[in-house]
Amino acid sequence: MKNKKINIVTLGCSKNVVDSEKLLRQIKSGGYEVVHNADDFSAGTVIINTCGFINDAKEESVDTILKYVRARESGNINNLYVMGCLSERYMEDLKTEIPGVKRYFGVNNINDILDELGIRFREDMRNQREISGPGHYAYLKVSEGCDRSCAFCAIPAIRGKCVSRPLEELLNEARYLADSGVRELILIAQDLSYYGLDLYKAQKLAELLTELLKIESFEWIRLHYLYPANFPMELIPIMHENPRICRYIDIPVQHITDKMLGLMKRSHNRAETLSVLNKLRQGIPGSVFRTTLIAGHPGETEDDFNELLEFVREFRFDRLGVFAYSHEEDTFAYNNYKDEVPEEVKESRVSAIMELQQEISSELNEKLVGKVLKVLIDRREGEFFAGRTEYDSPEVDQEVLIPAEYDLKPGYFYQVLITQSNEFDLFGKPVPPDPLKGE
Repeated sequence: MKNKKINIVTLGCSKNVVDSEKLLRQIKSGGYEVVHNADDFSAGTVIINTCGFINDAKEESVDTILKYVRARESGNINNLYVMGCLSERYMEDLKTEIPGVKRYFGVNNINDILDELGIRFREDMRNQREISGPGHYAYLKVSEGCDRSCAFCAIPAIRGKCVSRPLEELLNEARYLADSGVRELILIAQDLSYYGLDLYKAQKLAELLTELLKIESFEWIRLHYLYPANFPMELIPIMHENPRICRYIDIPVQHITDKMLGLMKRSHNRAETLSVLNKLRQGIPGSVFRTTLIAGHPGETEDDFNELLEFVREFRFDRLGVFAYSHEEDTFAYNNYKDEVPEEVKESRVSAIMELQQEISSELNEKLVGKVLKVLIDRREGEFFAGRTEYDSPEVDQEVLIPAEYDLKPGYFYQVLITQSNEFDLFGKPVPPDPLKGE
């Protein structure tokens, strides 16, 4: 029945995905049919899990809310609820501007949502999830919130200070995911490097990894969002010695000049940034580096930008994303700096970095032609199967495209000969005869 079906629409980052999956599991335990689809209007109730991080994300969230408000007004759905970062940040404004939503919730309000739906929270299911993706990979959120004070970031104001989850709780959830068929476990947090400091008064990421490696069904373990300052160097030998930990280093540096890192309140300078990057590159040979940058932050001059561009040219990141600075309320930058760099200059700087990165990516990919790489198949898309190497994370990085004539299976690992490349994708064919261990 339609009124017993609930659709959760998740916007924003992988941390929101985890929140939605845990809510889905609790709702399902209450006897509801649950779906996770942005375009499903067959459910009686829709819950939108919003993102409120930067302007583009806020606009997407508002547009999605309005789409479902229209669906509710036309009778296609019965109830509409909104949760997540946008709702936490702008709840009173949203209630006034978009009254067609039945009720707004912030972040970490799962019990309130369940009460609204008439469902009792199941403590025994606290660490269980209804995986919304293809099922062979899943995210493990090790902490909530952030203790950093980056000038441009509103996350601490939205999500609060860092709250690390106990090791045993994380291991229980990881075992549940393994039993559910997950082959690739992706550790996420606002700041993975910080894990454990609030709870154990010491960084505990290395210990967590050591315990997770004992769960043998995880063929890949991937780390996301490692902050450069106070980087846990004990990770280097663990990653070097354990091939099941992906040689994938996601370390957002944001900028490189001492002046800009200071204005951004990043807790690390140029020399410290380069020291960490070089130690990682030397200590984990063959690893790839992903980073994010911000262009047009208040105070960024042409000289600052040119130094950033030269840094990108010299270090040659394998994966790189760059954002135009967004002047966000509830941030140090909003309260203390003028948003002085014109939008057209911001966009020009973003384009210049991405054009350079396109050249670098094309050159790096070309060197992979003729090599055989281990590939995890995610899905079939048209005339191709789309998969990833250990050097690529789902949704954000490049893919390996393999003609559908080979009849591969999503969720399985294959050895793939790379036959062709372009700036942001690889093309290949499986090496006969069979999938690798773990099929």
